Amino acid sequence: MDTVSASWVRSNLAWCFSPRSLYDSYSESQENKVRCIICYFQRICLQMPTGSVSFERKLLSLEHHPWQSFLSYPYADFWTKSTIPLCPFQVHSSGLIEDHAIEALEVDFANKYLGGGALHRGCVQEEIRFMINPELIAGMLFLPSMADNEAIEIVGAERFSDYTGYASSFRFSGDYVDKRSVDFLGRRKTRIVAIDALCSPRMKQYKLKYLIRETNKAFCGFLDQSKYSQYKRIFKMNSVQLNEGSSLPIKAKGESRTEEVRKSDEKSWRLEDCENYIGIATGNWGCGAFGGDPEVKTIIQWLAASQALRPFISYYTFGLEALQSLAQVTQWIILQKWNVGDLWDILIEYSSQKLRGEADVGFFAWLLPSLPK
Repeated sequence: MDTVSASWVRSNLAWCFSPRSLYDSYSESQENKVRCIICYFQRICLQMPTGSVSFERKLLSLEHHPWQSFLSYPYADFWTKSTIPLCPFQVHSSGLIEDHAIEALEVDFANKYLGGGALHRGCVQEEIRFMINPELIAGMLFLPSMADNEAIEIVGAERFSDYTGYASSFRFSGDYVDKRSVDFLGRRKTRIVAIDALCSPRMKQYKLKYLIRETNKAFCGFLDQSKYSQYKRIFKMNSVQLNEGSSLPIKAKGESRTEEVRKSDEKSWRLEDCENYIGIATGNWGCGAFGGDPEVKTIIQWLAASQALRPFISYYTFGLEALQSLAQVTQWIILQKWNVGDLWDILIEYSSQKLRGEADVGFFAWLLPSLPK
């Protein structure tokens, strides 16, 4: 993890920011991105903030060594064997990830090149976040593209601008005073994790290889790497190997291993050090411009957050019509007392049917045919 002073971030931000790159082709949204940056420099000229911003490249190792201090890249067997309970799922049909009321790990729907089109014509979720928290832009200087087994977590970036709209309707709406407290390192308690989804995956997103890729990408981002020894102990207790083992048959839809979970002590699934009760705040990751299936991506993120032992996932649907029944579906799943392995196997079964042309509806309607059309 690289922890850098706020002054270093700001000096390098001035170097890498090129207004010309934002103005190659004029649009009103581009003008408003520039206004966010101007607001930032006006603020720091009046009063130079203090503190630090940390940038951490997170990794799931493609090899396993006894001495390593991070988890290995999981395969299908890891997920199908898991008896970790699903974490609570909160649905927000309105609101924004960056405005989440309590501290959480906030998901950046990232390009594999951190920041994406922030300094060019891009103006969707990642680029907007980099405009309102401009210190994030400094990471574009020294963080190379993310591999499939990597994620980037950034802690401490201050927010300076408010806004309305999205994409072509994006507008700077004034100064924003960030009132979040700071930690012992002088970092704002704003935690952002950049994870890049498959781009334009079409039907391949239902293949096992790519379901594993997407679930592991989110899992890598959601893990707390500093608690590796606790994860290792819990996963061993859970009889989940950190490397791929023998394959298990996929269970039929609705078949559960909940008795195994009921016999375990629920406290044993929790990470120690509960003073940092930090869940996941996310939304339609890998959908929209990236073209992913929003229902499948929702389940993938839930699996990853649960396996990473996060205490909750707060999901912002941004009013997406495809997710209007999300609250009903997640409540029903929780009532079934399924665990990560149960839900993973059901997702795999749906995806297999989708590839064979046997499922012509979305995952939610396939799981619960009684849902209103």
